[in-house]
Amino acid sequence: MKKTLLALLFIMPLLLAAQPDPRLAEQYFQTGELEKAATLYEKLYAQNSGDYYFERYLSCLMDLSRFDEAERIITKQIKKEPSKSTLYVQLGKLYERQNKTAAANEQFKKAIDKLTSDRYVIDNLASTFSAMARYDLALSTYEQGGKLMRNKNLFAYNLAELYRRKDDVPMMIESYLNAIKENPGYLPSVQSMLMRNASGADEQAELQSQLYARIQDEPKILAYPELLSWLFLQKKDYKNAFRQLKAVDRMNGEDGNRVYGLANIAAEDHDYDAAIEGYNYIVSEKGRQSPLFIISKQSLLSCKRKKLTEGYTFTKEELIQIEKEYESFLDEIGRNARTAPIVSELAELEAFYLQNLDKAVALLEEVIEFPMVDKEVQSKAKLSLGDFYLIRGERWEATLLYSQVDKLYKDDILGHEARFKNAKLSYYFGDFDWAKAQFDVLKASTSKLISNDAIDMSVFILDNTGLDSVTTAMEMYAQAELLVFQNKYVEAFEKLDSITMLFPEHSLDDDVLYLKAKVFKKQREYTKAVALYEKIVEKYKEEIRADNALFEMAEIYETRLNDKEKAKSLYEKLFTDFSDSTLAVEARKRFRILRGDKLGKEQ
Repeated sequence: MKKTLLALLFIMPLLLAAQPDPRLAEQYFQTGELEKAATLYEKLYAQNSGDYYFERYLSCLMDLSRFDEAERIITKQIKKEPSKSTLYVQLGKLYERQNKTAAANEQFKKAIDKLTSDRYVIDNLASTFSAMARYDLALSTYEQGGKLMRNKNLFAYNLAELYRRKDDVPMMIESYLNAIKENPGYLPSVQSMLMRNASGADEQAELQSQLYARIQDEPKILAYPELLSWLFLQKKDYKNAFRQLKAVDRMNGEDGNRVYGLANIAAEDHDYDAAIEGYNYIVSEKGRQSPLFIISKQSLLSCKRKKLTEGYTFTKEELIQIEKEYESFLDEIGRNARTAPIVSELAELEAFYLQNLDKAVALLEEVIEFPMVDKEVQSKAKLSLGDFYLIRGERWEATLLYSQVDKLYKDDILGHEARFKNAKLSYYFGDFDWAKAQFDVLKASTSKLISNDAIDMSVFILDNTGLDSVTTAMEMYAQAELLVFQNKYVEAFEKLDSITMLFPEHSLDDDVLYLKAKVFKKQREYTKAVALYEKIVEKYKEEIRADNALFEMAEIYETRLNDKEKAKSLYEKLFTDFSDSTLAVEARKRFRILRGDKLGKEQ
């Protein structure tokens, strides 16, 4: 035993010395010393099974142009593993290096012919061809693989990617549709790929055509109408999108959730006709037992109201008809915590459009007292009720409600809104120092709208009170703003005219014009409003109202006078000439939309 151990101890160093060092071989390979690397890898390949040393040795021989030796070892390896497809690819690549194209293609074909029903092997061979940019061979590999696996759609997603690389849009789309037929779970991924690679008009037309044919031939595959609905959604064709989703909803026996989601998207995009169709589907077809019934009915009524009021073309009769629909629904369902948001919307309709302030106040007082009412709904009702009290001249009742909401939502946007309203109320009544202090705090609000408005008010107060201890003109202007808030336009204009007469060439001159233009806009006298905004931009372009006037004017041309080109030029002027304005970003965004740019969600 001792003799054997001694012999091993003697022989072991000799054996280790004879074994090539793989780390040294790799170092030679990486530094380009290929002759040395080839010598070591040849020995390692001879002493070890596996692909690594074979492939490293072969790579050295190819780079050294020792093609005969390379062919010899590949042929030898093929004899050992005749069914291994990648060996034929190696031989084909060797022939390609020698410009033996026909011989190379023959080996590539053999590689595909030698495939077995092993998914890993199929994927590996196709990936090898794809890495060589031999997409036709990769396609043939997957097609052969589908036959061997007895499922022609098994590799459809992979085929789609190859057709994309070949810029073959019809076949790419066909393969993606085969993929979601095979596995509906691919749908989100397919949508993402199509958004990136088939967003042009021609590609979308091809997708739409293929989907229509598939839906006709295979109506039970729900992924097809879902994808078609998604396509219409990309084009903002909500009506056709609804048609597809309603079909899916009915076939699946669903609860209308998809339709409701799409209706919300249409409503946010101000396509109220489409949104009304979606909400109405849930209300009429799902009925009162649906958990979406009340919220859909509320959204339906809200869209009908916005369709009229945002269009600024409503008649008194149309408003009364909407009022009747609100009241009819509330009479049917009841006035309670569940319907509180609908009662609040009716109050808004009464106050701002039907000029029935007393009824609006009564409705909101009712909402606030509903048992178990949601705190946020209640607080929003308090803010609106505070506004209505202020319109009626009940200042202390208004500030009490604002303060209650501020206290309850101190660090929330709702609380910031309440604090802004309280600060504005103090401003109306001449307490400028306290109001400015509150506006300064609100500059840091997480709500961009509140922050921007707070900045504007703070700067406005500072500009018109900072260097002058006499604030009479400013007090008169604040009173005029309150009169406008209270819809007392005749009295407001009288107050504004008094400022101009009593204080000629005052720093408030542009503000007087701006407030008058605001009144004309509310009264839908757009030409008069534009004339005053133009005067501000031309005569007072260095004052703080100039950028606001420019934005308001652009918005009137865009949304009321239907002159998109004029609006576009005004938005451009704003973000060019007033790049520091808080409105510059929004102006640029609207300019790009009018120009036809596609904006990302983040913009």
